[in-house]
Amino acid sequence: MYDYDLLVVGSANADLVIGVERRPGAGETVLGSDLAVHPGGKGANQAVAAARLGARTALLARVGDDAHGRLLLDSQRAAGVDTVGVLVGGAPTGVALITVDPSGDNSIVVSPGANGRLTPQDVRAAAGLCRAARVVSAQLEIPLETVVEVVRSLAPGGRFVLNPSPPRPLPAEVLAACDPLIVNEHEARVILGDAGVGDAPEDWARALLAQGPRSVVVTLGAQGALVASSEGVARVASVTVDAVDTTGAGDSFTAALAWKLGTGASLEEAAAYAARVGAVAVTRRGAQESFPTAEEVEAL
Repeated sequence: MYDYDLLVVGSANADLVIGVERRPGAGETVLGSDLAVHPGGKGANQAVAAARLGARTALLARVGDDAHGRLLLDSQRAAGVDTVGVLVGGAPTGVALITVDPSGDNSIVVSPGANGRLTPQDVRAAAGLCRAARVVSAQLEIPLETVVEVVRSLAPGGRFVLNPSPPRPLPAEVLAACDPLIVNEHEARVILGDAGVGDAPEDWARALLAQGPRSVVVTLGAQGALVASSEGVARVASVTVDAVDTTGAGDSFTAALAWKLGTGASLEEAAAYAARVGAVAVTRRGAQESFPTAEEVEAL
């Protein structure tokens, strides 16, 4: 019996967001909108997204003993996330500097702060939390050695989901645990390196599978997603909406997919549901405040 449907191990940042007409070039200054401060970070975002959908969710992360850290803790608790695994102190809370253009596309620069101090020892100390979760999800805004320790701490029969963002080459031990590995085009190309695999997402998925993951999901934005496993490769259709802000959309997709897999859904079923969750999220501004409830997804 698992205490949690999903444990998210990852980053927690304060998102500092400015709307711009266009992104500045090198040496250029442009004017933007008023600064907005939102709770964010890929780990914290995924935890809130899953909890909003009704998943029993916990977060293992580190924040600073500062106003941004308190903002993040408050947002997690308000969404219903168990914050017993959120550690406080060691460095200032991580910060993401985000610009959003009129089309809703964003550019992000992250200062890891306390996220960089989430250590393998912290994971070992929270081993009971890892074993209490049906599914464990991680990203790469925390040290890679910490993600390796997460893999080693999984419950027998537990499932590991990884969104390797920001992307970097992954050790075989981590790749072999991924079920699935969730990537966009940029992340796929970084992980595959110089291996020439063509321009078709199906080729990327097969090449990634050959590196060891049990399954792979390639997100394709407005073109939907692609799922791949030993059973084959399949396309998942997108949901057409008027996007206003894509911040956090990938995090909501990953959280929804991870939770649905834990309920027994097939990879294709879980990806289709996650696409609907992400579609609702991009119709609203911000990250965590844009994440829908299960009822809102059903109404789409």
